[in-house]
Amino acid sequence: MMPTHCRPDVVGLAVESVLNQTFGDFELLVVGDGAIPGTAQAVKRFDDPRIRYFDLPKAPHFGYANRNVALRESRGELIGFAADDDLLFPDHLETLLRGLESGAAITYSQALWVSTDGIVAPFLTNLEFQDEMDAFRRGNTIAASCFLYRADALPNRDAWPEDVPSAADWRLWNRILDANPQSRIAYCRTPTVLHFSARRKASRHSAMPQLAEFIAIADSAAWWPDALRVPIDPDRTEQETFADLMGSTPGWCSHIRQASADLAARLAWDEIRHNRATTNRRLQAQAGQLAAKDAPPAVRSVRTPVQRIAAEIRRIPRNIIRLFRG
Repeated sequence: MMPTHCRPDVVGLAVESVLNQTFGDFELLVVGDGAIPGTAQAVKRFDDPRIRYFDLPKAPHFGYANRNVALRESRGELIGFAADDDLLFPDHLETLLRGLESGAAITYSQALWVSTDGIVAPFLTNLEFQDEMDAFRRGNTIAASCFLYRADALPNRDAWPEDVPSAADWRLWNRILDANPQSRIAYCRTPTVLHFSARRKASRHSAMPQLAEFIAIADSAAWWPDALRVPIDPDRTEQETFADLMGSTPGWCSHIRQASADLAARLAWDEIRHNRATTNRRLQAQAGQLAAKDAPPAVRSVRTPVQRIAAEIRRIPRNIIRLFRG
């Protein structure tokens, strides 16, 4: 399912990335949520019977009610999501299908987030770690395009919450998790989605603090991989630039995935080096404190009887003065 409202400039590229999947047995439900002029034309230029376009009036909020309209007419055994401004890697569906082979009710992959000026960074949420699952339960950290779930994971297909202003996708994933406690979510450890900053956010980093951190590093690190720093022509969208690379550069998907893994490894190594240096300094300080604590008290110099008498004689004038003043 691909909802769309105001992106006729890039929705065609998103549709094309779905049609280019290595696994081709699917239907693509493009849900026009009060879509602006040009949207229907961008979708209908594809002569493919797998596409079904729903031209619906604008629904409240992000059009969650219209998504349910389309899902009530869906026929697939599995349900996935594709944003109208994202690009799917050609093996996206194939990868997620393997994730469901274990019997999981829902699976997800990694996303590569793309800034408005072409900085690429991985988002590596691993819900197999309990602390990351706890964080995910409190707030979403995974792009909606990364998910695929079984249609029978919930009693009804039209399960999108319609009365919430935002984050209905996150609420849906949590509902699936709650309804299938015996079936662990499956994590596909590879990037299969290019996730771009939504135009409505007017933000270089999609208003995501994590991506902002990555960008800050990229802006200052000479070692940032070239594959993860793609110049964007001011007359083109980021999606056009990356769609060209994906479609015309042999091995590009493998190359950018490897660059993403190299970046994660480099950042982990830098973190270890920083932490190790900090730890070493702390351990050295603690060792110094322990050494000082365990050292024997300073030994007073041993004075001869003559030296002690001389010291007492030197104190006599001072004592006499104190006596008369007292």
